[in-house]
Amino acid sequence: MTSNVIEFLAPKAAALAAVVLTGSLWAPLTQAQQVYRIVGPDGKITFSDQPPPPSSNAKVSSATASASKGVATANLPFELRQVANQYPVTLYTGDNCSPCASARTMLSNRGIPFAERTVNTPEDAQALQRMSGDTSLPFATIGSQQLKGFSDAEWTQFLDAAGYPKTSVLPASYRQAPATPLVTVSTAPAANGSNPAQASAPARPARPAPAPQPSAENPAGIRF
Repeated sequence: MTSNVIEFLAPKAAALAAVVLTGSLWAPLTQAQQVYRIVGPDGKITFSDQPPPPSSNAKVSSATASASKGVATANLPFELRQVANQYPVTLYTGDNCSPCASARTMLSNRGIPFAERTVNTPEDAQALQRMSGDTSLPFATIGSQQLKGFSDAEWTQFLDAAGYPKTSVLPASYRQAPATPLVTVSTAPAANGSNPAQASAPARPARPAPAPQPSAENPAGIRF
């Protein structure tokens, strides 16, 4: 009898340990969601996890938005809304990327509310490299956990650990937000609240930064 109980409980204990271990992975990457693309007055492009001071007169783009931006949670069922706010899902995709389409379909079929960021330009690729250490797609974040490449089994494990429902509970009225580029350009406010039009000489046009491993078919150097 004791042996049977042990054999019955062992798989459950192992599963629980796996969930606990998986859950412990959420914490180390809490700052991975924000990357700034900075164009200096000399036209030099840099990426940083810190915005430049207003006095620099640099142009700054939010290469990555806040984790939950683009995920509509207001009309979700309470439990799903709680999970989506705590562990928001962001999917990074590119054109002509079959694994990206598979990842999108998997999330949609399971009823996961997610934001989608497209990586189609050299600037997008550089921001992705800064954030994930790679330019492979698809790439996803669940909370602060990073998932590189698509694996149905692996993604299912992390979604389960985060507490997402195993089947869709999305209301019929829910609509997925449209995909947006990873890098969107905006201008930093001028120092001391001065009128930007009165600022010193404008920065020279930014020169496109070289993409990693470019090719004719893949000018952004994105690896699928």
